[in-house]
Amino acid sequence: MARKPFSDNVRAYVLNAPAITVIALLVAYPIGYSFWVSLHRDNLKQPLAKRFIGLDNYFSLFHDDAFLTALRVSALFVLVVLGFTVVLAMILALVLNETFRGRGLLLSLALLPWAMPGVVNGLMWRTIFDAKTGALNGLLTELGLIDSYHAWLTTGSGAFFFTAMAQVWNTLPFSVIILLAGLATIPSELYDAAKVDRAGVLQRFRQVTLPWLTHPLLIVLILETMNAFRAFDTIYVLTGGGPGTATTTIALLDVQTVLTYTDFGLGSAYAWVITAITLLISIGYIGLLYRRGNFEV
Repeated sequence: MARKPFSDNVRAYVLNAPAITVIALLVAYPIGYSFWVSLHRDNLKQPLAKRFIGLDNYFSLFHDDAFLTALRVSALFVLVVLGFTVVLAMILALVLNETFRGRGLLLSLALLPWAMPGVVNGLMWRTIFDAKTGALNGLLTELGLIDSYHAWLTTGSGAFFFTAMAQVWNTLPFSVIILLAGLATIPSELYDAAKVDRAGVLQRFRQVTLPWLTHPLLIVLILETMNAFRAFDTIYVLTGGGPGTATTTIALLDVQTVLTYTDFGLGSAYAWVITAITLLISIGYIGLLYRRGNFEV
């Protein structure tokens, strides 16, 4: 009796088994282990006190002033970064979508910040904002806009705003690329028809451009929200979370909890809270598009 050949599904699983195994070892296992650690009291300063405590680390966050403060700072940081990123990315993408002399050079310059690591980005902006030798103070003094040098990062509001702008500068090019790719898919006939109907610039943007950019905007919103919530390196190098707790986000508090206080259990709980928040926000974005009937799988 002839053997029945493997089905295509079985063959596909067999061929992909090595890759699936590697992914499970490199991704799934660390993620699962970090959740397991978050269910323990695990502090290197008290090795003998390590024990399973269930969800106590998570419940303790609701009474942790440091966590609640960092949560408020993170939420405001995400709103500011997301707002500036979406608006500026849309403007840049619309400009770069036009044909003009020097477009290639401008596109190259617009993409440069994306190639800069977060640590280097933080060091660069810390030098620019330096109270004694900063380029920003020098420029504003030469233009006659200020009489003396200012310490821009010594006030809570100033440190927060300039840190957010440094984050926007670093992540903006990625959003521009996504929106620019979306603009390239819009048929020119739609704009021609809108011009025939005497639609103005704002009307063409609202009725033609924006509906076609719904899905690219979803990608930008999800990824930039995740990036802003997980922002650490730029904030750490630029302000270190200060002054006070003005720029102490959840991600920064998480790293401080693990590396400074060596509390791996609580630090893992922080990491899972960040994951849960970004997941819920992403689901909210997608749900909004489902209700509008504009989301396709």
